[in-house]
Amino acid sequence: MKTHYDLAIVGAGPAGMSAAVKAASAGLSVAVFDEQTAPGGQIYRSVGLPALIDQSILGADYYYGAKLVDSFGRSLSNSQVKKSSIGDTCCNVDYYNSASVWEITADRQICVSLAGRSSCFQAQRILLATGAQERPVPFPGWTLPGVMTCGAAQILLKSSGLTPSAPLVLAGSGPLLLLIACQLLRAGQSISAILETTPRENQLRSAKHLFGALKGWRYLVKGMRLLAELKKSGVKHIKGASQLQGIAGESGCIDAVSYLHKNQVSRIACKTLLVHQGVVPNVQLGRSIGLKHRWSDEQQCWHPDTDDWGESSDSGIFVAGDSAGIGGALAAEQQGLLSALQISYQLKKLSKTERSDQAKPLQAELSKQLAIRPFLDVAYRPAKEFLNPADETIVCRCEEVTAGNIRHFVKDGCTGPNQAKAFGRSGMGPCQGRLCGLTVSQIIAEERSVRVDEVGYYRIRPPIKPLNLGELASMAKETS
Repeated sequence: MKTHYDLAIVGAGPAGMSAAVKAASAGLSVAVFDEQTAPGGQIYRSVGLPALIDQSILGADYYYGAKLVDSFGRSLSNSQVKKSSIGDTCCNVDYYNSASVWEITADRQICVSLAGRSSCFQAQRILLATGAQERPVPFPGWTLPGVMTCGAAQILLKSSGLTPSAPLVLAGSGPLLLLIACQLLRAGQSISAILETTPRENQLRSAKHLFGALKGWRYLVKGMRLLAELKKSGVKHIKGASQLQGIAGESGCIDAVSYLHKNQVSRIACKTLLVHQGVVPNVQLGRSIGLKHRWSDEQQCWHPDTDDWGESSDSGIFVAGDSAGIGGALAAEQQGLLSALQISYQLKKLSKTERSDQAKPLQAELSKQLAIRPFLDVAYRPAKEFLNPADETIVCRCEEVTAGNIRHFVKDGCTGPNQAKAFGRSGMGPCQGRLCGLTVSQIIAEERSVRVDEVGYYRIRPPIKPLNLGELASMAKETS
């Protein structure tokens, strides 16, 4: 098995696939490591072999990804993805699916779990294209069986063509909330209600960004079409809902959701509650390497600090796509291409002129794709009750630490999330802080009356994914 590459890419979503194809075409040897069984990432999951026959359910934006997967398949030197007979082949990419990267070292060694064994690979350059994750949605009752994220429901639809059990309620904020509602309706699923928790004051705050958003008018049109589709369906769409709470039935599963609307508490029966509060960059791997990150007040999350080509604070390690900052699938594709151009230039496969000439149209397209982001970031900023939940709300699901516990830790002298581990084990469970990290930092910052970037984030240590002793033992035998 080949173990040395010019470029190693973690993630086979739009950024990872486009970067791999571009780098391979420049003559670089490329390895792509991806946790899924097939390329596409979360946004284009299973697009190479769709579970749904009716393409109108998921829409044209989803099936656009088939072109990327096809191009990626034609660049492979191994046969894990069926190659197309269309066009020329540049078989210079090794694709490792079902691969879990659990450590990247300072000398750019990539440690990966593959088929129950751990192996190490070496690369001159590394591109992290790990995408986004849904923002944690802590509210009373969010840990009940039957409560899922909208992203989880969409994965179910893309992978298996299945929909969650009815009666079904959607609650939250953001474009994906509207999209998944429409996709479920097209699939024949009934929806009892949509509870939109977007604060009304966001409309006024986002108005100053509306002129800039007009450059991304296509996204505005898509949003208006989704709203029109929901209105035509007759689904109850309640805007300005707050004080969300999941209520358990006799079985211990969710039985209803209560909410406040126009000073009146109401309740809707449900067997499934889908929640969503936007997406945030997946920063775990970059954090474990020690890349510099900065706090974004607009997106209320951490971003790796990168230059215009995606190169991080650690020279030779790049970050592209939503893992570098939320921009969407089309922006991720352009960012992957730009990183590949810079890497090809650094490894002397392209001249500076060739790199710059090829980059100009990509940079123009990227600017167009990102034009709407300031508007969306403000318009769909989560309500404070989700960023700084009430005391009784569980924040760390793994260790069952509540928001009230975190506040008490601060009163007892805790100054940051890493100290909070010692005070109450928050962030020390199987998810390693993925579901509580943002909330813990924000609660501590509010209690101390300081900025979130002053409080910081968890120190992420490898292995960042589950690893058994047998895998470590097999690595020891190989090196002995």
